[in-house]
Amino acid sequence: MIPVYTRPKSLTDVVTHYCPGCPHGIAHRLVAETIDELGIQERTVGVASVGCSVFSYNYFDVDFQQAAHGRAPAVATGIKRVNPECIVFTYQGDGDLASIGMAEIVHAAVRGENITVIFINNAIYGMTGGQMAPTTLVGQKTTTSPFGRDPSTQGYPVKISELLSTIKGAHYVARFSLHNPANIQRAKQGIKKAFQNQIEGKGFSLVELLSTCSTNWGMTPQNALKWLEENMIPEYPLGEFKTGEGE
Repeated sequence: MIPVYTRPKSLTDVVTHYCPGCPHGIAHRLVAETIDELGIQERTVGVASVGCSVFSYNYFDVDFQQAAHGRAPAVATGIKRVNPECIVFTYQGDGDLASIGMAEIVHAAVRGENITVIFINNAIYGMTGGQMAPTTLVGQKTTTSPFGRDPSTQGYPVKISELLSTIKGAHYVARFSLHNPANIQRAKQGIKKAFQNQIEGKGFSLVELLSTCSTNWGMTPQNALKWLEENMIPEYPLGEFKTGEGE
């Protein structure tokens, strides 16, 4: 029998710690497939964030550095500047990137750092117990917004891709979703473009991936995917927000 679908070389043969139905595994595979297809495994360096993906260094078969909470873009900047031949990417969730790490991601984009950022947006803090995140939707219930997010006291969701697309130093900013096969394929194309931009020295790229957290949302994985499609995409429209400097 000839295998037609195998584990990417850039993924380790390790069982992940993620909850059943969590799309982190899908996102990992898309990044690993991209690394394999571009032939950059030996010079790729990942930077792990703090959050559900904190152990991502166990799952990618590339060099990895653990960063303090929110500081992955700063760590990636240091690695890339010292070793410009390396292909450096960060893998961050919304709590890590859009809250404590907001300054780091904004200023990395302002400086036009030639790094690739993979941003997982599931609208909640996953690892720490389901608290409200900067990306939590208005009306969405979490452990710290049990009656639903109220913009009068808790503000509105932060739209990272729209925000970063206004920054001149950002070269490529796009948002995709992981809720069905067609959108997963589009996400793969965006991730590959972001890595290719870095190879070509074009500067800062960020790919936002809408994801689910069925455990903290209190839903089955199937219902969580449906909720993402019906609720998150209207708030976070998909597409490429910036595809080149000056656009």
